[in-house]
Amino acid sequence: MISGAGAVWTAVPKAQRRMILLLIAAIAAANIDQPYPELAPLQHGPTMLLAFAAPWLLRRWPSSNESMGCILLFLLLHTLGGRYIYSYVPYDAWARAISGHDISGTFGLARNGYDRLVHFAFGALLTAPFTEMARRYGGMRRGWSLTFAFTAVGFVGAVYEIFEWLLTVMAAGQTADWYNGQQGDMWDPQKDMAAAQIGSMLALIGLAATRQGRAEAISAGGHHPEE
Repeated sequence: MISGAGAVWTAVPKAQRRMILLLIAAIAAANIDQPYPELAPLQHGPTMLLAFAAPWLLRRWPSSNESMGCILLFLLLHTLGGRYIYSYVPYDAWARAISGHDISGTFGLARNGYDRLVHFAFGALLTAPFTEMARRYGGMRRGWSLTFAFTAVGFVGAVYEIFEWLLTVMAAGQTADWYNGQQGDMWDPQKDMAAAQIGSMLALIGLAATRQGRAEAISAGGHHPEE
């Protein structure tokens, strides 16, 4: 069993093994002097399970280092948010300590906006991995893979909001409110999904621009871009 697990681990590219270890370390650090210990398993448990399952998943479905980097950055943002159950990430205190001004006052925010930032990051960072997955394992051409990625962001976002709603219905009152992070905004799910789609759209523009730049560079060199 150990030798089998070791073989799986060593089969993962070195850069990706480092990413997995960094994620595990970040989860451990997020639980030092945990301010909300009763909610920590709900926030960090799935991420830790994903980190431990990653070598097997990557052996079955290999991914590029670039896509793994995007996924890692998103999960690090989630891990930070999970430490403070999202609604209480003290970014205003951090900003005041650095600049003497808080973010909420500067931008007129009436609620803690870290959760919305992570929804935006989900769309911005996961669009490229979704595109790669569609091309590598779905055999899609580039245009269709981009469409799939944008749609996948919306689908996953909607499923997650439904999960949050079901948790609110089933869980004890304050626990549900803490995890849901609605902060009194009745349109929170719709705004979260919109933030993810905006992030995905910006990522698609970036991917298209990168593709165009590469095509122009190849053409300037006297070669035709690959399809």
